[in-house]
Amino acid sequence: MELKVKDITKNFGDNEVLKGISFSARAGEAFGLLGRNGAGKTTTMRIILGIFKSDSGIIEVDGIPFDDKNISTGYMPEEKGLYPKVKIADQLIYFAMLKGMKRNSAKTAVEKWLAKLDMSRYYGTKLMNLSKGNQQKIQLAAALLHEPDLIILDEPFSGLDPVNASVLENIIKELISEGRTVIFSSHQMNYIESFCNEIAILKGGKIVVDGGIPEIKRSYPRDRIVLSAGDKKAVSDHIISSMADLTVSAPVIKDGQMQIKLKDKDMKNEFFRRIATSDMDIDGIYVKEPSLTDIFVDHTEDKEGRETQ
Repeated sequence: MELKVKDITKNFGDNEVLKGISFSARAGEAFGLLGRNGAGKTTTMRIILGIFKSDSGIIEVDGIPFDDKNISTGYMPEEKGLYPKVKIADQLIYFAMLKGMKRNSAKTAVEKWLAKLDMSRYYGTKLMNLSKGNQQKIQLAAALLHEPDLIILDEPFSGLDPVNASVLENIIKELISEGRTVIFSSHQMNYIESFCNEIAILKGGKIVVDGGIPEIKRSYPRDRIVLSAGDKKAVSDHIISSMADLTVSAPVIKDGQMQIKLKDKDMKNEFFRRIATSDMDIDGIYVKEPSLTDIFVDHTEDKEGRETQ
């Protein structure tokens, strides 16, 4: 299954929220939809699910207009939509039946997912009596009870401790391995890199960068060197005195390593050659790729210091 979003636009009054969003998400993969608050991520998700109607553009599944009557969907919103004073089992069974399951099948599915999430002991507990992290797990169960083909997860790791985050991480990887289509949004870039083959970063209702994460990283200038050495001062002094023609400034010590910015990416081989032929005691050296956080900040920060809308 391949979901295609093509040229989606959306206005709320005079506020132009989406300005021609296009991307594809395939079965057996997770697609990362990223952006600062207000960039248009949640609006895009809700248009895919039919909660909002776009002003223009189309959504297709395998070349056919998307219809949630034919494609089973599961949605875990950032703002939770469960009932705090209702028993967990009762409301999960209710949500499963809304998705077309018979009561007995819904009850079986609830028991399965509560066991999978190590939540069986809360079967008859009201949601309000659970911690925020456990409420998050119940919200995930509500999204997955009916075994949907398309799963949209909006900030699913919010409020989870490391143990529960690991449980959720394993479940998402299992869903991907089963061939589900997952659209995933998070401000925690380590999870994006763990799950997603491709991403799109939104700013102001537009996609400002998209594609495979390795390819996006490779597109950045490879002009930063990370160097490890025992005597950092001696190495730094050598670079300052003998290699200033290659570097922008003196090496910076960060996280116990030396970081050097070259004047030009094409100078890295000459830098490596000079280091190799010096008598410096070097433990390791490599070209630093930008992190996904670096890329996100680079494309979404407001250069004039105003928050992106």
